Amino acid sequence: MTIKLENVGIAVRDLDATVAFFTDLGLTAIGRDTVSGEWADTAVGLDGNHARIAMLETPDGQGRLELFEYIHPVALETEPTLPHQIGMHRVAFSVDDLDAALAIAATHGCYPLRGVATYEDLYRLTYLRGPSGILVMLAQALKS
Repeated sequence: MTIKLENVGIAVRDLDATVAFFTDLGLTAIGRDTVSGEWADTAVGLDGNHARIAMLETPDGQGRLELFEYIHPVALETEPTLPHQIGMHRVAFSVDDLDAALAIAATHGCYPLRGVATYEDLYRLTYLRGPSGILVMLAQALKS
């Protein structure tokens, strides 16, 4: 058997704003759709499942995010996940210019949780809250 990571799915409160955030960071929107029907109910395990979706891809074509905004049932608001909580933790991206990425994030009202750290002279990195409270890690490899 072979296995390949297809995408990471994230429910969001505002699909358009979240797509804008991630495309401004450099991902490409490769498709949008509205999904519903028996197949969607069965696949997701949720009766009356009806959502707007967008698929985004990293420039290298290796990573994808599937973002979905529920039309029905009404989306449930939860507290954003904290870094030490069990469950879906964060989505991480490597960038070639962390300061530029943070400037883009700031235009969306998204800032580092605490600041920018350096890990063993290998990476500059930070966590920030993206749209809908999504925890996003941005990391820039340091050149020696």
